[in-house]
Amino acid sequence: MKSYETVIGLEVHVELATKTKIFCGCTTQFGGLPNTHCCPICMGLPGTLPVLNKKVVEFAVATGLATNCKITRHCKFDRKNYFYPDLPKAYQISQLYYPICRDGGIEIETTAGKKVIGIHEIHMEEDAGKLIHDPLENCTLVDYNRCGVPLIEIVSEPDMRSVDEVIAYLEKLRLILQYLGVSDCKMQEGSFRADINLSVRKIGAEEFGTRTEMKNMNSFKAIARAIEAEQKRQIELVCCGGSVVQETRRWDDGRNTSFAMRSKEDAKDYRYFPEPDLAALEISEEWIAEIKAREPELREAKMLRYEKEYKIPEYDAKILTSSKKMADLFEETVEICGRPKEVSNWLMVETMRLLRETGMDAEELLLKPEKLAVLIELIDSGKINRTVAKEVFEKIFREDIDPELYIKEKGLLMVQDDRLLKEAVERVFERNKQSVADFLGGKERVFGFLVGQTMKELKGKADPGKVNALVKEALQNHIR
Repeated sequence: MKSYETVIGLEVHVELATKTKIFCGCTTQFGGLPNTHCCPICMGLPGTLPVLNKKVVEFAVATGLATNCKITRHCKFDRKNYFYPDLPKAYQISQLYYPICRDGGIEIETTAGKKVIGIHEIHMEEDAGKLIHDPLENCTLVDYNRCGVPLIEIVSEPDMRSVDEVIAYLEKLRLILQYLGVSDCKMQEGSFRADINLSVRKIGAEEFGTRTEMKNMNSFKAIARAIEAEQKRQIELVCCGGSVVQETRRWDDGRNTSFAMRSKEDAKDYRYFPEPDLAALEISEEWIAEIKAREPELREAKMLRYEKEYKIPEYDAKILTSSKKMADLFEETVEICGRPKEVSNWLMVETMRLLRETGMDAEELLLKPEKLAVLIELIDSGKINRTVAKEVFEKIFREDIDPELYIKEKGLLMVQDDRLLKEAVERVFERNKQSVADFLGGKERVFGFLVGQTMKELKGKADPGKVNALVKEALQNHIR
């Protein structure tokens, strides 16, 4: 197997974050009862005509610019004919001959250094419906809600050679799209999914092998497993004297295997022809410049700014910008409290810990910047210590509580009265006379125990530094 290399290209389907579908006014909202987000246009009923959603074109151009593509100023739509139950009109409006973006690429980090993955094209099209297989009733149901939801399909060059490169490319692409605001890229909802085109060849060979395609992969873990399994299957097949068949395969993640669905179609099989119901698009240089001027700050630029403006270490900046939601939360909290390093610490440590524990994605964060800023201010003002703050933060994260109200109700404000603090130390010394004697006899490690017991006596509601000083003072008084 070591004498073979894997050649991988991806077709990434991205559902755009428009409010309405690409050719009609139906909502693009995810969910809803089956077949309730439909109308005669997206159902393709006779006598209906599509009307192009301008926002779709704008999002496609923005994506092309951010991925270093050339924008096709004169482009048009084509009709792709096929008879599948998830497309009620038996054709899909797409782009074949004049896609809106071409010849781009994005740079990824690999173990061998930086590498550019080419983007062959980006085209606009409408999404199909969803088939729901019911094994109990032994039937297949169709939900047409997704029909007509606007898509861009980002077609890479076959430049990837490993699972790591594929995942790095997909992560980089997803971040670009999220930062642009053109898609939420929720893989679990199908708004960011990939088709894997994979072939193998002997190392050093120039010609590509016969490729297979695995459709609609919607998790990074499944994509990684599918690539590993398919490259192994093809290499074993070739090594045993067989040949790879060009086909579309379906990946079964539960069984960790794939199986053939149908022979792979070529463009001629779809009988493409120009879409007769839509006029050609003329995209002006002025509009392209306008879209470019509105481009938000992308991750790389944001990382550099964090390091320079907020004096955040490179590693921290990388983590904070690895999710648009996290970056927004960081900036909005800093805007309120003016403590960038403190905000960074809470996000880097406690937030990341809770995300891991709950299995949440950073994009699902509901943490409000106002509440995190209030918590940081309570620590700075000495009203609570960090032990209490961690407890309160977890409550904010999980239950969205009001931090000030929670602290008041639970009696978590720090004990500031020196008299009460000294009385707590005296009670601890009275209960732990042997430990005090041990310290006086030279066992200095007992000091930490006495401090810990005092903090416990105060239920953690004290400044550890102040308790340290008072315990030390009380021990010195015993020596006298």
